[in-house]
Amino acid sequence: MAQPNATLSYSPLRVEERSLPWQLAALALGTLLLAASSYVEVPMVPVPMTMQTFAVMLVGALYGWRLGGLTIVAWLIEGALGLPVLAGGASGAAHFLGATGGYLFAFPVCGALVGWLAERGWNGSRPVLAFLAALAGNVACLALGGAWLAVMIGAEAALIHGVAPFIVGAVLKSVLGAAALALLHRRAKA
Repeated sequence: MAQPNATLSYSPLRVEERSLPWQLAALALGTLLLAASSYVEVPMVPVPMTMQTFAVMLVGALYGWRLGGLTIVAWLIEGALGLPVLAGGASGAAHFLGATGGYLFAFPVCGALVGWLAERGWNGSRPVLAFLAALAGNVACLALGGAWLAVMIGAEAALIHGVAPFIVGAVLKSVLGAAALALLHRRAKA
């Protein structure tokens, strides 16, 4: 049975219905959002706490798994090529090989996961599911980033320094993301 058109879109941006130039502009704006989120940080060792995961999950949820993942990859390429778009304005390929590499490589996977879930109804129209989607993305990021870090500094140290301090932040950013998506969804329906 066909659903009304208003419920077919998972995103209030309706990116799946937009032209290629619009989607390219959205990609560029998404990389700017990701870069800006990198500057909101709490310095920690060996991995700083930033708003990057919030932006990664939001881009995934709003853009869907394809455009969201591509946007995140474009942002990471910018950082690898030397643009100051990574945590605290960092840049360069060395960051992909160091302690933060696992988290950086996890970002497109996590954004795509959240986008895939959003396309299946885990979005702003269902805030609890949007929260669970964002939380799943954050957990995947911590797991993948922590695994990479464990290879470098050992499993116990990675858990203590690269996972545990970020759990509360992951939950809070997931709540904030779900609230933002719910608000955007309500505004789009109005």
